[in-house]
Amino acid sequence: MTKHEFVEKNIGLMVILIVVAISFGGLVEIVPLFFMKETTLPVAGIKPLPAVELEGRDIFIREGCVGCHSQMIRPLRAEVERYGHYSVAGESVYEHPFLWGSKRTGPDLARVGQRYSDEWHRAHLYNPRDVVPVSIMPAYSHLMHAVLDGKDTPTKMKALRLVGVPYTEEQISSASSEVKGKTEMDALIAYLQGLGTALTKKR
Repeated sequence: MTKHEFVEKNIGLMVILIVVAISFGGLVEIVPLFFMKETTLPVAGIKPLPAVELEGRDIFIREGCVGCHSQMIRPLRAEVERYGHYSVAGESVYEHPFLWGSKRTGPDLARVGQRYSDEWHRAHLYNPRDVVPVSIMPAYSHLMHAVLDGKDTPTKMKALRLVGVPYTEEQISSASSEVKGKTEMDALIAYLQGLGTALTKKR
């Protein structure tokens, strides 16, 4: 019996060797990314999310928006023409967790910042069909009545600082006052209005 036949007939050994081969191939592709400036350093103009936008991002995640809206434009002509400049890794170095995704029940939001007015977003979130009659997006009118107290915002910033987001003591100390009294709708709109704008301004 040859070695090849032995491996083929020994299912346990073959599974182990397959896992080793896939792991090695994955490491060869992934490890170099940790040492490339393009993937580890922020692009010019990228800053940590201000307190209100940070709360808006958490609302975006909590409400499941990422389940229908990706934030990752691929470098394909059709996508770039529809959404704008393709996404680059340096835009997301302060994102924890990443919200790239591939699910698009609704349009990609990576470059939605400043594309519409605050009033448009407010009307769209309150009842999407008032703005886009064929929309299947649920209404988020309840966000207009939920008021933030900002109590936990400094703690969130401190936690993010532990994983490399460069929040300053001044930003952390003023976070609660910046957020307090804002509605969840205000925070979500602030977050949406900032999406993708740093790279757009750079260009």
